[in-house]
Amino acid sequence: MLRVLFCIGINQNFFDLPAGGITTGHVWQAFVSMMDQLKALPGVEFIGDMDDDSHMVGPSDGWPWTCYLLADVDTQETVKAACNLFRTTQVGDTEVKLWRFAKIEARIGRALTVREDVTLPGTAP
Repeated sequence: MLRVLFCIGINQNFFDLPAGGITTGHVWQAFVSMMDQLKALPGVEFIGDMDDDSHMVGPSDGWPWTCYLLADVDTQETVKAACNLFRTTQVGDTEVKLWRFAKIEARIGRALTVREDVTLPGTAP
């Protein structure tokens, strides 16, 4: 399994709402839908999330991000499918998609454990 940190930034379009019949409530509803879809993807084992909107004011276009989702994911293709949810999740009754209000990047690694090729002092090789 791949350990994946999905880093999510909220952009200026969100802070400019309401506009075009879309409210912040519509975006929140789409965001919750996206998270539910991500958690339901085959190959995704959701671990947790963290929101930093109390300590960050305004848009985030990079680190530190507004919020994070942590999951174990089976393949890079599944990671791409998760990121693609921002392109496909509809906001309200419009044709507008979630990517207009938020961006996502995925950091892929592994769980923090001693690698198999490392021998710890005092243990048999």
